[in-house]
Amino acid sequence: MPGMKPGPDSVGIFAISQSCSGVAARACGLVSLEPTKIAEILKDRPSWFRDCRSLEVFTMFPAGNAGTIELLYTQAYAPTTLAPARDFWTLRYTTTLDNGSLVVCERSLSGSGAGPNPASAAQFVRAEMLPSGCLIRPCDGGGSIIHIVDHLNLEAWSVPEVLRPLYESSKVVAQRMTIAALRYVRQIAQETSGEVVYGLGRQPAVLRTFSQRLSRGFNDAVNGFNDDGWSLMTCDGAEDVIIAVNSTKSLSTASNPTNSLAFLGGILCAKASMLLQNVPPALLVRFLREHRSEWADFNVDAYSAASLKAGSYAYPGMRPTRFTGSQIIMPLGHTIEHEELLEVIRLEGHSLAQEDAFVSRDIHLLQICSGVDENAVGACSELVFAPIDEMFPDDGPLLPSGFRIIPLDSKTPDTPDTLTAHRTLDLTSSLEVGPATNPAAGDSSSCHHTRSVLTIAFQFPFESNLQDNVATMARQYVRSVISSVQRVAMAICPSGLSPTLGPKLSPGSPEALTLAHWICQSYSYHLGAELLRSDSVGGDSVLKNLWQHSDAILCCSLKSMPVFIFANQAGLDMLETTLVALQDITLDKIFDESGRKALCADFAKLMQQGFTYLPAGICMSTMGRHVSYEQAVAWKVLAPEDNTVHCLAFSFINWSFV
Repeated sequence: MPGMKPGPDSVGIFAISQSCSGVAARACGLVSLEPTKIAEILKDRPSWFRDCRSLEVFTMFPAGNAGTIELLYTQAYAPTTLAPARDFWTLRYTTTLDNGSLVVCERSLSGSGAGPNPASAAQFVRAEMLPSGCLIRPCDGGGSIIHIVDHLNLEAWSVPEVLRPLYESSKVVAQRMTIAALRYVRQIAQETSGEVVYGLGRQPAVLRTFSQRLSRGFNDAVNGFNDDGWSLMTCDGAEDVIIAVNSTKSLSTASNPTNSLAFLGGILCAKASMLLQNVPPALLVRFLREHRSEWADFNVDAYSAASLKAGSYAYPGMRPTRFTGSQIIMPLGHTIEHEELLEVIRLEGHSLAQEDAFVSRDIHLLQICSGVDENAVGACSELVFAPIDEMFPDDGPLLPSGFRIIPLDSKTPDTPDTLTAHRTLDLTSSLEVGPATNPAAGDSSSCHHTRSVLTIAFQFPFESNLQDNVATMARQYVRSVISSVQRVAMAICPSGLSPTLGPKLSPGSPEALTLAHWICQSYSYHLGAELLRSDSVGGDSVLKNLWQHSDAILCCSLKSMPVFIFANQAGLDMLETTLVALQDITLDKIFDESGRKALCADFAKLMQQGFTYLPAGICMSTMGRHVSYEQAVAWKVLAPEDNTVHCLAFSFINWSFV
């Protein structure tokens, strides 16, 4: 075949569809396994598709050409906390052709019947599998050529608009499903031939099981399905970190059936998702892996590790331990293309108590790291880890925590929006850490504004009487991790833009200072009141005080479809976005129906007298969360030299998430 590489185990061709309905990808490769073995592997989807929560065969009956038809129900995890999971009802047909080729075809049934567990049906969105499957052709002399096709409609309408590129990306389907299937088959082929050697004398199948358990445990924590026993703790709508509790989950093992967290009280998970801007996912995950002390508190790791030993370590009585801040990475194995690493991490600790001076306080973590290849298009980058006993038993309990970063499709330099991006970034470029860019210079680097979604989930065992204490600790800890990751992202970001934390202000920025003065002067001119404190005498203090103002202040262009061109830190927090992503948000997207009607009704008054007050109402963040505000003020921002209207400004007073 064109492009096919020589050799018994080589990947030949990947194709990603750009124009079909839904998302689709296909792959072709040569593998040294028999067709029946390959079909058996691929039909066991939970073994290789990390996003597959379960696959249930409800019935099977014979069909023509000595084939079989199966009725399947499949559940797929959501990759972030911001979207619901997916499920499928499909028919799968397997048959052998006259030339010896084996075919597996699958597609969705029509209809919208619930899954077998009605109690959890509300947590799933019914997705559609369009004709998909594989063709496996035997080769003379052994081995097979595999053709894999995946074609899905993931119902992107059901997720917040900012996440829709993730559900409309064929690249993501190719990486997480199509290529993953082919790589897994190749992995099994090489393990079967004895070519793969792993560390610590472990069998490949055992280590592969560890990787799958880590990934599954992390996905369970991120999704928090109620049929697994998860429930949300009460919190107000403005809470940035989600706390979920599971009092029924058991981590008992075959070798130690009494090691159950039901005895302790349960598991608590603190999780959050956020947008990152201009931060390469692979680079960030590599940094988090190699510089753990930059974001982790080893004493919290020690608490989690000790708590797994059947409640031997209560939260208030944590023994004082000093950690060196260093970690030792001990490789266990990796997949044949190094896209996933499995390793043991040892954190060196020493007791500060006199009676425990000679007792080892080292912590051991089992960890997988994937997606560190910056050239893999659409690849998801992950760092998932769990405390383990130093004896490292094959069936030891695992409580995974970690990070997942998934790239969202970025705009390319040839898109029409690029010129708009240059124009609207005149202001934001002056707020970058690095030097301001000249929009007229056509710098190609400013056209590649990559966005990704970061999901963090940390799990903690707890005793029944300590649930509130551990919840407080977990919330504070995850917030500190988020802050550290933002700091790291800001340091390694090529453009200097921070992911969600506001960028540092640049005192000499003429565009930013000019607009800040215009906003304040126009507010004073139209409303007869000062927007900022009277001690803001001038210079960059105007910009600094505007940036730190408690009310959400946003500016939008005066066009047929107004788009936002500036927001202070509170405005970015309210919209849950970044300065660069702001340019994609139109004014009508943030108001609900009543808010749009109020604005339209007062628009003539706004343009005539220069300002208007909008009543209390509800608006929407880019993540789909509702935001309430007590009052909003809209006014015209004038350019003093010619008294023309430069843009419209809005101030949302006493806003909060509902």
